[in-house]
Amino acid sequence: MNIQDLINTQRLEGNRKKNNKIFDEKIVNMELTNLWYSNSEIEWEKALNRYWEFVQPENIGIEKKLENIDPSVIKNLTVNNFYCFLHDEYFVWKYTAKNRLATTRKHLQRYKTEDRLSDLNIIKKNLFSFDITNIRQGLEIVTSIHGLGVAGASGLLALLYPKYFGTVDQFAVKALSTIKDLKEKQIILAMNPDNIKIVDGVKLIEIMKEKANTLNSKNKTDKWTPRMIDKVLWTFGR
Repeated sequence: MNIQDLINTQRLEGNRKKNNKIFDEKIVNMELTNLWYSNSEIEWEKALNRYWEFVQPENIGIEKKLENIDPSVIKNLTVNNFYCFLHDEYFVWKYTAKNRLATTRKHLQRYKTEDRLSDLNIIKKNLFSFDITNIRQGLEIVTSIHGLGVAGASGLLALLYPKYFGTVDQFAVKALSTIKDLKEKQIILAMNPDNIKIVDGVKLIEIMKEKANTLNSKNKTDKWTPRMIDKVLWTFGR
């Protein structure tokens, strides 16, 4: 075993002990497992429709609004309006717990209190000029926004570019960890769902993209996206 393998093994064991109430290789969700290995559009559509059963009634409006967001509209916003979009819409969509919303908004508000909207404007320009096939670059750009970690960054990317990104939050990690014989199982088990790293986010989005591509290929369609896959996982990881 080389040094890197040893490091990876220690990381895996450490995270397993830390998250032993969440992750157990023996825990299997057969409903999700059966769905994951199925290419039936009917079954996947049923699972996708479950998403709305888990959305809190007070969040239905913002969910439906951002579900149909036009990236070009966000791209053409002034930096002040982009700030307002993040503060009044995106953060509300992403952080449904009131205390979490308040905390993340405080970080975002630094752009105004410290007179640094020009920094946010640079991030905004990068958000709409990077290679959207480069998952890592997308996450690195959006995590530079005050208040957004990898989970928050991936959510914004998933709304803007649903064919290329999915939301990688604790629920996606927990759901994937219960799929029997998932080839990436050991990688998933090594992740901390409460502190997702960029390298973890890249892998999770790759998994979502691969599943969407498989469904599209098997069903001769182009409708399935990583964003749809993340919505299904979100319901099973709760």
